[in-house]
Amino acid sequence: MAKKTKATSAEEKLRALYDLQLIDSRIDRLRVVRGELPLEVEDLEDELAGLESRLERLKAEAEGVTDRIRERKESIIDSGAMIKRFEEQQNSVRNNREFESLNKEIEYQSLEIQLSEKRIREAEAQMEQKAEIIQEVQTKFDIRAEDLKTKRAELDEIIAETRAEEEILNGMSGEMAEKIDDRLLQAYLRIRGGAKNGMAVVPIERDASAGSYIKIPPQRILDVSARKRIIVDEHSGRILVDEELAQEEADKMEKSVQKQLSKTKAKA
Repeated sequence: MAKKTKATSAEEKLRALYDLQLIDSRIDRLRVVRGELPLEVEDLEDELAGLESRLERLKAEAEGVTDRIRERKESIIDSGAMIKRFEEQQNSVRNNREFESLNKEIEYQSLEIQLSEKRIREAEAQMEQKAEIIQEVQTKFDIRAEDLKTKRAELDEIIAETRAEEEILNGMSGEMAEKIDDRLLQAYLRIRGGAKNGMAVVPIERDASAGSYIKIPPQRILDVSARKRIIVDEHSGRILVDEELAQEEADKMEKSVQKQLSKTKAKA
């Protein structure tokens, strides 16, 4: 692609700057249409990731409790088997000392069974609590997942509707920027970056820069209308263009954008 010819006269520079402003402002409006959706989608994705991690941790903890219950139940079975064996041995003891010794073993294993049963009851209570928490977190996860699905669908729909136009506008913005010398382009970008609404080049409306209520001196208005040099509003810091030039470029750029959009639709 041939390199764009730089604007040379002050009027050419003003027109190129305002054209760039018109295109960039249109891109800004497209992005405003998306509103907070991209951030909402990102926040929901982060929240879901956190909820998923919590669910995994809770389920791992629940599995640990289940393992402890199983171990305690196995311990009860083992203790029961030992008690049965000790009771059988008591039938063949030779003296009271052996009988008492086995009796102590039986008592010990009985206490072990009681302790295991207590630990099982405690673990089962923990399981109930964890099951409730897991259900609450899972419900919240499901709701947020549905919210994310809806928000993503909304965002995808908006992006799909505006993608073609934004691609065209981005291309046009790049072409416009190539017509402006680097020093002036950097000044434009600096002013645009510091403005809340992204307006770096504005027309004079009602004897003030657009969006401002501070009157511009009549001589300054005449200077702007003469288009002999780049003039910056001393109050807003924005580059000024006269209303007639602004209208001419707005009409021209609208026709150019619509023409590009028509070509894109025709190809689709």
